[in-house]
Amino acid sequence: MEYTSMTEKRTAFIAIVGRPNVGKSTLMNAMLGEKVAIVSNKPQTTRNRITGILTEGCDQFVFMDTPGIHKPKNKLGSFMMKSVSSALGGADAAIMIAEAGYPAGETEKRIIENLKQSKLPAILVLNKIDLVDREKLAQTIAEYASLHDFDAVVPTCAEKGKNVEIVMEEARKFLHEGVWFFPEDIATDQPERQIAAEVIREKLLRLLSDEIPHGTAVMIEEFKEEEDIIRIRAEIFCEKQSHKGIIVGKGGETLKKIGTYAREDLERFFGIKVYLNLWVKVKEKWRDSDMSLNNFGFNLKNLE
Repeated sequence: MEYTSMTEKRTAFIAIVGRPNVGKSTLMNAMLGEKVAIVSNKPQTTRNRITGILTEGCDQFVFMDTPGIHKPKNKLGSFMMKSVSSALGGADAAIMIAEAGYPAGETEKRIIENLKQSKLPAILVLNKIDLVDREKLAQTIAEYASLHDFDAVVPTCAEKGKNVEIVMEEARKFLHEGVWFFPEDIATDQPERQIAAEVIREKLLRLLSDEIPHGTAVMIEEFKEEEDIIRIRAEIFCEKQSHKGIIVGKGGETLKKIGTYAREDLERFFGIKVYLNLWVKVKEKWRDSDMSLNNFGFNLKNLE
């Protein structure tokens, strides 16, 4: 649905792409000035394409944060990679993020090849510059410049907000006259239930060991808005009985921490008191089950 037809309005759909754990979600949140995508230090945090919307005056940016590009090991992974292709296919431009100080690998070269074939204008963001010296940064810039003629190359530290305003200045050049597709007062098109589920999953990623979080999914069974409180009942699904015990923790301590941290974030986001009721269930091999993936909101047909 188009929300305005005034020709002086400008907009652009900009896909954010890169390998896992390079800071795509962190950069988008920094550009928006608001947290709409979950962040963790574990790869493959983002599973769905997350849309972040920033409206400034007559300009509306629509950023599409995508899953980190990787070789799929299950049907969930295939869904994630399909969502990246879908985002690039519907974009006006792209922001490619790579890690400063590291040479371009096969993943980065594949992204660049896709950009060339689609003739999509793109900014290269070299993130985490706080972890490398100037010489290594210069080498990285020179290597990428030899691989592709990017519209701009911007070194950043998205986590600290360094040079994020420069990325925005360069992204503004991609705007074109056209209708806005979103109201000016929203920061994301994610349904409230999806936001709640993602916040809970973020806490799983932060509090649990590497293996377990990637085998978890969160489903919101109840989302009830009252005058002064939101009541949420959520079910956390994992793939093994042993994982359930770890998620719950001794005496329920780990699950209690997950709930407390998630509730605090949700109260900040919604601006109202939240009552959060969490349950843990086992669903074996759900990442390779079409029915389970569909139930959890990962439907390949929606991306076709």
